[in-house]
Parts: sequence; structure tokens; C-alpha cells
Amino acid sequence: MVLIQNWYPPSRANWELLVNGFQYFPLITLVQWAIKWYPAGKTSTTNRFNIPGKIAWITMEAPGFLTLLYVMNTLPGELGLKSLPWENKAMGGLFTIHYIYRSIISPLLNPSMSPIHPLVWAFAIAFQVVNGLSIGGYLGGHGPTTRFDWQGRADFKTGGRMELGMMIWGLGFIANVWHDDELREIRRAAKRNLQRKMAKGEGKVDKVYMMPQNGLFNYILYPHYFCEWIEWAGFWLMAGPGATPMRNFVVNEVATMLPRAVSGRNWYIERFGKEKVGSRKAILPGIL
Repeated sequence: MVLIQNWYPPSRANWELLVNGFQYFPLITLVQWAIKWYPAGKTSTTNRFNIPGKIAWITMEAPGFLTLLYVMNTLPGELGLKSLPWENKAMGGLFTIHYIYRSIISPLLNPSMSPIHPLVWAFAIAFQVVNGLSIGGYLGGHGPTTRFDWQGRADFKTGGRMELGMMIWGLGFIANVWHDDELREIRRAAKRNLQRKMAKGEGKVDKVYMMPQNGLFNYILYPHYFCEWIEWAGFWLMAGPGATPMRNFVVNEVATMLPRAVSGRNWYIERFGKEKVGSRKAILPGIL
């Protein structure tokens, strides 16, 4: 009980320890550059312990926003705060909106999802819980707790920063959802194609993959990753440059997703050939 009380919500000392430690997470992600093994999605592997895709995705992505909501609803009371500024609540709401879409709505809309290896599932849960505690602790009372904190302190005083950050976040979120739906349409078309082949009695038929074509897919192969980075860059801007939990989130997202996108581009080249992939980059238009 003491352990839970010290972490849910986190004490100031535990929160600072967690936030400081989370800054070193990119060192862990360096393994992805050396080991081309990511048993989920297109590169899912056969394993008797695999978890069905939709179940795995929902259960590994939801802990983040659930943790944040719990911390933001319990920590203020433990710190003796009567209320939180609207900025705290707005940022908590945007975080929740993104992850309700990402963890629940998106997988339910997907026609199918490949199974996910238990290790990927476990690491994702750990990331989500730590991130939820980090950002939830910041917004719930260990960060700014008054209007003065947001508008008066030197490291926060940037007129219109909150509003600009929200617009950038909204742009990234809408673009993320749109490109996700493009991938879903490809899966729907591939599923129809697969069903036609099986109906012709062609026997065992492998999964059918198609090259994405529309929007930013014409320039990069992982625009949904890129748009998510835009989202969280806007989120960080809302809080200000001194908001370490938000900075950690952006840096850790990039560190995690960049090697995955680069490896994914190689997968596309192996699957469709260099000519079909063309000049498309992995995740940064015209760069990488």
C-alpha cells in the first residue's frame, strides 16, 4: 500500500526520480539500430505466446492516459490544491483525446491487426505508465499550479504560447488520424483482394500488402509517425521549454520511432523494390 501511495499518485521525490531517469530512455532505444527485430505490425513473427493484435494494442496503449487521469484527479488533493489552472486541464484533456483515439478507437476501426510479441507489449506498457506518471505528475501539481505560474514566471512568459501549441497539436492530430485512415483503407482493399484470391481456390494465400499513395505518403512512408511528432511538439510548446516531462516525451517518441521507420523503409524496398518506393524517405520529407 505504501508503494502504491508513493507512486499513484507519485510523491514529489519519486516523481523527480522518474522524470530524471526517463531522460535516459533514448539510450535503451539504441538497441533498435543494431537489432532489426520488431515482432509487431508488418514485421510480426510467429510465436506461440503472441497476443492478438487488437487486444494487445488496447491493453498496452491505454495505461498511459488512465494513469494520467488518475494522477491528475488524486494528486491535487494530496498536495492541498483546491483546483488546477485551465491550462493543466486542457493539456490533460488533449493527452487523453489522443490516447482514447490511439488505444481504443483506432484498433477497433482497423479491419485487422497482426499479433504482437509479449516483449513488445510489456515494454509498451512500461513506457505508457512511466510517461503517464511523468506528465500526470507535472499537470497534477508537481508542475505549475496557478495562473501566475503560467503567465508570470520568466520561464513561462511567452504570450500566446498555449494557444499556438494547441493549434499545432490539433494540426498534428488531424493529420495523424487522416493518414491512419489511409492505412486502414489499404488494409480494407488488401483484405478484399485476399478474399477474392481465396474464393478462386488459390489455396493458402499470404497477406496482401499495398503501397500507400495519398497525402504525405507520396513523400514519406511513415507520415503518421511524423504527424504524431508534430502533435507532441505542440504539446511541449504549450508547457514551455522548461517542462522536462513534455520534452522527455517528444525526445523519447523520436528515439523510439525513428529507427522503426528507417527499418520499415528497408522492409518496403525488400517487398516492393527500389523503383516502387522511389524517392520516398522514411519519416522526414526529403531528409531521412
